[in-house]
Amino acid sequence: MNPEYDYLFKLLLIGDSGVGKSCLLLRFADDTYTESYISTIGVDFKIRTIELDGKTIKLQIWDTAGQERFRTITSSYYRGAHGIIVVYDVTDQESFNNVKQWLQEIDRYASENVNKLLVGNKCDLTTKKVVDYTTAKNEKPKQTRTRLLPAEGLEGKPGTGLAMSQEFADSLGIPFLETSAKNATNVEQAFMTMAAEIKKRMGPGATAGGGEKPNVKLTPGTTVKPSSGGCC
Repeated sequence: MNPEYDYLFKLLLIGDSGVGKSCLLLRFADDTYTESYISTIGVDFKIRTIELDGKTIKLQIWDTAGQERFRTITSSYYRGAHGIIVVYDVTDQESFNNVKQWLQEIDRYASENVNKLLVGNKCDLTTKKVVDYTTAKNEKPKQTRTRLLPAEGLEGKPGTGLAMSQEFADSLGIPFLETSAKNATNVEQAFMTMAAEIKKRMGPGATAGGGEKPNVKLTPGTTVKPSSGGCC
């Protein structure tokens, strides 16, 4: 076992472009925030080591591009992931509606027992919020693999825009948090929750790397920074 850590967990951030995945990672790994919009090209990654229940856990966190044209590149990074965080923007209904498609990507490319976490980002923008916390969390799963509502099911009900997140997460049996990378609300808690869930699944007999050596090459992705926009 590597003396520097007890576990090595590979995490993946997925979701539509512009929901703030890169900003969440920047806040968690470096405790910094930028108002400049950052669009990831392909993949990028950061590493942070945490302490959890007396164990040292190294988190290798991969940030993926949300644009369709990068899907064939980023899909390969699902393999070997111990946990996947699906991010949407609480001020963007479409990004929440598209969560079902991202969950289908997980079913298609990731291991069957991968841990999942739903995150509604930019919760500091309260006046612009269209997806309420209560909704993204409730509805019990009907099967082991992800059972998803059709897109129209997420937007066609009375009060849906302000009441789907909690119900939706509960229906899938996955944890859910609202975060703000801008003011650091629940960012630490989101990643710590994911690490705790993975550690619980691995059990006491797990080894560093989740029972297997990581087989990914640590090659940073490229980022571009347009002059305007925001990332929360």
